[in-house]
Amino acid sequence: MAAEDILLETEERMEHAVDYLHREFRGIRTGRASTGLVDHIKVDYYGSPTDLRQLATISTPDASMILIKPFDPGSIKYIEKAVFASDLGITPNVDGKVIRLMVPSLSTERRNQIAGQLKKMAEASRIAIRNARRDGNKAADKEQKATELTEDEARKLKDDIQELTADYERKVTEALEAKTKEIQEQ
Repeated sequence: MAAEDILLETEERMEHAVDYLHREFRGIRTGRASTGLVDHIKVDYYGSPTDLRQLATISTPDASMILIKPFDPGSIKYIEKAVFASDLGITPNVDGKVIRLMVPSLSTERRNQIAGQLKKMAEASRIAIRNARRDGNKAADKEQKATELTEDEARKLKDDIQELTADYERKVTEALEAKTKEIQEQ
């Protein structure tokens, strides 16, 4: 495998770890209404688990409300049941053909708990990045032993992988700081 291929594969794995972290952060409740809180909820729709975003239009008319309007009015009871069973801690209010979710503001204690949860998620992402670095370095060593890479090329590749690691760990830190700041706002 060429040095460029090893570097590209390592970068893809690191990018995947950061993307996963961003998706996870979207589902964290911040005290403000966000469609990301509910669009991942699985609804048991006629025996088949289906994402809520495939069954309804989800919007946020204001900062404290999520409005769910099902495409099929008959599915409203399934959606209500799924939202109630989710770990959001928000009780759905059914109003005819729409479901309203009132997002309460978070207490200081709950904000601190969520900040701790965010730190754990960020650390898991950093670990995934470091694992990608380890695997990239192993691949560089393997190619060097197989005389596909010279010692200087392997060293340069490892330096490039280390730079990637630093860049992606910085992205994780920035995402963590931004989400923590968002949670701490009133």
